[in-house]
Amino acid sequence: MAFFYDIVTIGSATRDALMRSKTFRVQKNKGKGLEENLVLPLGSKITIDEMFFGTGGAGTNTAVTFARQGFKTAAIVNVGDDVRGHEIKNELVQEGVDAHFVHTDPRALTGYSVILEPSSGERVILRHRGANDNLTATLIPFSRIRTRWLYLTSLSGNLSILKKAAMLKKKYGTRIAWNPGGVDLALGLKKLKPHLRMLDVLIVNQEEAAGLLGVSYRSREKIFRKFDAVVDGIAVMTMGPKGVEVSDGKTVWRVGTYKEKAVVDRTGAGDSFGSGLVAGLMRKSKSGHMTTTDAAILYALRLGSANATSKVEYIGAKTGLLTKRQFETQRRWKNLSFSATKIKK
Repeated sequence: MAFFYDIVTIGSATRDALMRSKTFRVQKNKGKGLEENLVLPLGSKITIDEMFFGTGGAGTNTAVTFARQGFKTAAIVNVGDDVRGHEIKNELVQEGVDAHFVHTDPRALTGYSVILEPSSGERVILRHRGANDNLTATLIPFSRIRTRWLYLTSLSGNLSILKKAAMLKKKYGTRIAWNPGGVDLALGLKKLKPHLRMLDVLIVNQEEAAGLLGVSYRSREKIFRKFDAVVDGIAVMTMGPKGVEVSDGKTVWRVGTYKEKAVVDRTGAGDSFGSGLVAGLMRKSKSGHMTTTDAAILYALRLGSANATSKVEYIGAKTGLLTKRQFETQRRWKNLSFSATKIKK
């Protein structure tokens, strides 16, 4: 079987405008929910100290990671027939990503995000999804895709894309990684369970995992027991500054995080981790079979963590994403605290 691509990403594409101001006021939340709020007084004029324009969206962010890591990559996204859409397509080409499957939607504008960021590095994102909401399975030429891996991001609850992806897996042995969005997870475990079963890699954060599975946020062992029952591949759970845990149903691996030189911008950090981890698994896998040895998992976790750490040190969703050479030659990425625990049956 001849494969045209090492990996194809499917997801969103946006034009990002990041705005920073020293006068953005962060207020502690006295009630439940988020710990802090960004407060903008009505009727006020707020001075913006710094502005940055770039591209984002998980479909394009992850594609750039794979391309920089040396993999033959294509991206499937939906953009409007406007300046922003053309800019996104041109940037993908410049990064070495095949943009042949980028769909231009005459009915909608390209997705747009306004990112408001105080000095803490955290942010509020005002998002217009635009053409992203029109990306459906009918727009994706699955019959023409030959790829070793598919990397799926937020599908806006469109499970038909997952069904088509499963057909590629059945026909060609394509590996599937999924980092679902909030709309996808809101469908609930009952609807998602048949699709989770066919995944090779599932990537969620700790809060998402607990909510989907209906268990306590703090019960990490119980979370993985439930994931191991519904995911045949590996389940990856990110825990913010506490690191990452991975389970394949037999072993739970855990790593910490690299120390950042500075936290400049967290936009796209999740995409950079997930795509870096899958790039590591791809590199360590042989003949299409995913390797889950300690060495392979550690390599993948190091690459994912390094890619995310490097990204947050720069402004923009793609700035700072590592090349293969940078990861393998820069000394700061050589070591990461690591443990492996066998699961008791």
